Amino acid sequence: MNFWNKLKKPIFVLAPMADVTDASYRKIIAKYGKPDVMWTEFVSADGLVRATKEGKKKLMKDLEFGENERPIVAQLFSANPEYMFEAAKLIKELGFDGLDINMGCPDKGVEKQGAGAALIKNSKLAREIIKSAKEGFGGPVSVKTRIGYNKDELDSWLPEILKEGVSAVTVHARTRKEMSKVKAQWETVARAVKMRDEIAPETLIIGNGDVVDINDARKKCEDAGCDGAMLGRAIFGNPWLFSEKVPSVKEKLNVLVEHSKLFDEILCGVKNFSVMKKHFKSYVSGFDGAVELRQKLMDTNNSKEVGDIVLEFLNQ
Repeated sequence: MNFWNKLKKPIFVLAPMADVTDASYRKIIAKYGKPDVMWTEFVSADGLVRATKEGKKKLMKDLEFGENERPIVAQLFSANPEYMFEAAKLIKELGFDGLDINMGCPDKGVEKQGAGAALIKNSKLAREIIKSAKEGFGGPVSVKTRIGYNKDELDSWLPEILKEGVSAVTVHARTRKEMSKVKAQWETVARAVKMRDEIAPETLIIGNGDVVDINDARKKCEDAGCDGAMLGRAIFGNPWLFSEKVPSVKEKLNVLVEHSKLFDEILCGVKNFSVMKKHFKSYVSGFDGAVELRQKLMDTNNSKEVGDIVLEFLNQ
């Protein structure tokens, strides 16, 4: 069953972000502002196949999800078709609605393996990876990529993906070289739509890059003619992003405490609590006393300490 075909357009989806969209934060987002589609953090397909029992246990934590997160897509990266096939079978067994292949990550460790953005330079292997994923998963497979490696090469790169009949392609409107240092070039998403129309009309095109909120997403989708938008950095400290609710300071701080507790419950022993602190600046800003409160929170080591500090602040 291809869930993509049932979604109302424009489709608004949550970007996969390492150490951000983990199992704890996805639960919070699903509760307070669920997107049309959720993505996991990206996970190594090679690791899922080859890791030790302990290593695999940690990777599997990234793939935990609840029924209220559906439809949910697991994102994998690999440069090995065999490992992608085996990992895709596991993703199917775990009950994910879709599988996404990362072909845009600029991380040097990922690229050293020939995966992520490195696949832009190896379209033959990229197509083999897609074939293996489709064969192993047996359901909707999508790809997240960039418009090129060192330069805009969308005209030669995107058709290679489209020819494999994927369900959706998320186009991050920057090159690998540009990282996120320049403004996203959404005119390239419009070009991607035209190529899709000619090569693979059934494939959805999701635009990505510099989307600040849902209104902005709607406008960008309309201007580019794409099927949806992926939002990433805008989710920091704002699990209400997709619901478009504007929370009170008290609501934000109470959800910060709830988020911290879930992080401890789900990821204690797997991830250091310092990962949770990435969210503090976003949750705690824009109100009187925010700077001082944030400084105190940065010295915490667990969710209990976070809760005590926030309670003290709210009772002032």
